[in-house]
Amino acid sequence: MRSVHTDLLAHGLGGSTDLPIPVTYALIGGAWALAASFAILLVAWKTPRLDASRVRRRLPGLTRVVDSPVFRGVVGVLSVALAVWVALASVLGPQDSSNALMGVFYVLVWVGLVPASLIAGPVWRVLSPVRALHRGVCVLLRRNPSRGAVPLPAVGVLPAVVGLFAFVWLELASSDPGSVAAVRLWCLIYVVVLLVGALVFGDRWFAAADPFEVFSGVVARLSWLRRDRESGHLAAVSPLDNASSLPIRRGTVAVIATLLGSTAFDSLAQTPFWKDLARGAGDPVIARTLGLLACIAIVGTAFWLAARTTGGVTRAERARLPGLLAHSLIPIVVGYFVAHYLTYLVEKGQQSVFTLFDPFDRGWNPLGLADASVNYALSSHPSVLASITVLAVVIGHIVGVTLAHDASLRILPKRHVLTGELALMMVMVLYTFLGLYLLFGA
Repeated sequence: MRSVHTDLLAHGLGGSTDLPIPVTYALIGGAWALAASFAILLVAWKTPRLDASRVRRRLPGLTRVVDSPVFRGVVGVLSVALAVWVALASVLGPQDSSNALMGVFYVLVWVGLVPASLIAGPVWRVLSPVRALHRGVCVLLRRNPSRGAVPLPAVGVLPAVVGLFAFVWLELASSDPGSVAAVRLWCLIYVVVLLVGALVFGDRWFAAADPFEVFSGVVARLSWLRRDRESGHLAAVSPLDNASSLPIRRGTVAVIATLLGSTAFDSLAQTPFWKDLARGAGDPVIARTLGLLACIAIVGTAFWLAARTTGGVTRAERARLPGLLAHSLIPIVVGYFVAHYLTYLVEKGQQSVFTLFDPFDRGWNPLGLADASVNYALSSHPSVLASITVLAVVIGHIVGVTLAHDASLRILPKRHVLTGELALMMVMVLYTFLGLYLLFGA
């Protein structure tokens, strides 16, 4: 985030000089670790083992609490109240990067959704202030929130793709991502589009169009917690089983490509290569927009082609393969978010919380936080941070290869499993190598 948070260069990542081993060794080692994992899987994992419907333990008590009207009502009121508080701060508070809106928008919501969704499942469905506002409006209108004026067309999650791209464009390609007015306008459009759409199509519109809800739902496929399809209860599950339950919807691959490609561009934008290229490209906004689109297109197209590279399937079956294998990219997305934003979330997140208690810069100190200081433990240990970065990327890819291998055994003809997987394997090795190369600034 270029000009929004200048106090944490490249989101607080360790640089290549901070690695306890040479960066070249990290690149080669990461690629070899991925290749070795693939070879082990071919020998030791010969039949599908993951089951999207399998649960370890149903949690009816937790389900009663979470689904109770009291719990939903309290959380809804609090989420709307917090949204109003931040909205007031965006108008009455300081009009710079210290405004409470900036920390909530870029840090607590966007980056914070990843750990929150890993821990508690698709949390944005519960925390969304727009969902709560829609329920309140429907109570006043005495109408069922699930019913709209017209049926929702078969759009999948394509509207959410537009919203996700609008977010990453604002963050990475706009002329001033640190503009409070620009972020405020984005949030206003977000609320209007979602609320009007929900009134027209019903609350199913949120699952199709809310970029934060779709983002949270994708990451939550690696959570230990999800709904049991049979009983409707919350249940403890294996994250790998859960990942394989990702539904095939129009735009799912585009969602994951946008998340992964935008993170890659954020790293690319910090490299000397891009800075030299952008200086000679004329309009910087156009250059950044084209660069962002190119990264997303390259990530998405490479996966789409690799997923379809197999024999023994019909044209219709081949068309469905990218969607059937898309869940294998989820751990890669999570790995890159951890590698790229961990320090940013932990350290800038602390400051963002502090700001919420005095958003108007009046000297308020209700909890004694005015004198609190941010703990920079991660930034003060760059070699540890750099090692975490490498491990997050490599582990994310190894888990992704495991998911792709199991899915390939399940959906590809037996004679073509190896050839079908090799293309995916090559793409993931490329993702690993380029991802680490960009993260450490070449």
